[in-house]
Amino acid sequence: MGRPEEPKPAKLIMSLLSRSDDFLHQALELLQRSYGEVDFKSDPLPFHWTRYYEQEMGPGLFRRFVSFAPLIRREALVEIKLHTNEVEASLAEGDKRRVNIDPGYITAEHLILASTKGAPHRPYLGRGIYADLTLLYREGAFRPLQWTYPDYASEEVRRLLEGVRRRYLEQLRELRDD
Repeated sequence: MGRPEEPKPAKLIMSLLSRSDDFLHQALELLQRSYGEVDFKSDPLPFHWTRYYEQEMGPGLFRRFVSFAPLIRREALVEIKLHTNEVEASLAEGDKRRVNIDPGYITAEHLILASTKGAPHRPYLGRGIYADLTLLYREGAFRPLQWTYPDYASEEVRRLLEGVRRRYLEQLRELRDD
């Protein structure tokens, strides 16, 4: 019989999408109050993968990826997604978001994103939140799956996330050495 064990903590990451760095900065200030210091922030990346968000947020969208220094319990992802939805709403103008925030976590094995949308590959976590297995780490790199969003499947984003994974593994070594 297997014995349940707590998994290692995970590295909290978020994708912030907007047409204004000011909106991203405001969102990041609010997020840091809850999740601690940011230890990585990407350069702005043009968001040209879909026009899905343009009707709500306008044209000229870009994204920044961030990761937070404190590691998290994996089951905290539900509450984190609910909180990022609140942050989006607090910065909205009427019913239109000015920033989209997609939280997730990185472990040695994969990248999991939180979603409010169910799908066959998204197990339900609770409180209306699903886990999206987005990337697997195999053979020395993050690998996309057949349902991985094209932007996350891109070489540029996977390399960026592999850097965050390296930092995460360093943090685990530091925890073990303490």
